[in-house]
Amino acid sequence: MNIQIFGASKCFDTKKAERYFKERRVKFQAIDLYKYGISKGELTSVLRCVKLEELVNPKHPDAALLAYLASDEAKIEKLVEEPKLLKTPIVRNGRLATLGYQPEVWKSWA
Repeated sequence: MNIQIFGASKCFDTKKAERYFKERRVKFQAIDLYKYGISKGELTSVLRCVKLEELVNPKHPDAALLAYLASDEAKIEKLVEEPKLLKTPIVRNGRLATLGYQPEVWKSWA
């Protein structure tokens, strides 16, 4: 398993996800989205498993602006530029990905 957790250091669900894997002694790589962001390739990989609309944090002030961008490609570019628009945590295991705290899905990854 090659687990990556993209999240925010102050996000409660990100901390819960990290604790879930620590308790099961599963190694993971924690990536602070606000500090390091997410690459376009990684985001595209996540989009194979999660819908674009679900990735957007509706509480962010600029979330409504994304709806006015013409194409999905433009929306992806905006999300790469402004990772604070993403919901957290994004948990990746190779080509698989989840959004939020989803231990029932992660259990099947083992």
